[in-house]
Amino acid sequence: MFKRIAAVIVCSMFLISAYGCVALLAGAAGGAGTSVWLSGKLTQEVNAPFEHSIRAARSGLKSLKLAITKETVEKDVAQIMSKYTDGKTIWIDVKRITNTSSKIEVRVGGVSSDKAAADTILKRIRRYLY
Repeated sequence: MFKRIAAVIVCSMFLISAYGCVALLAGAAGGAGTSVWLSGKLTQEVNAPFEHSIRAARSGLKSLKLAITKETVEKDVAQIMSKYTDGKTIWIDVKRITNTSSKIEVRVGGVSSDKAAADTILKRIRRYLY
């Protein structure tokens, strides 16, 4: 009986471990080209330097006729704020990952964030990246 329980535990651990590897590989493969909705933010890693990603965020907002209300840029992170057409606050965070890649996070709205609006803004930012 003990051998059977031990075998089930070992098999379960193997399956959990294998599933984690598959999920990790799927996430790594999809990270470069797709955006992910996490914690009310639309997040995407891009193959563009930090400074270029900041310029693309500014250009994307400008092309949507959304004025920047506040901008903070530090060594490896920048935050750009604006107001959406319906008055909701926009937060765009740009984080340096490497010298040639960045992570862009877009959130529109406070407690109940607007995924569709964030997607529109992120798509516009991506136009200015490439």
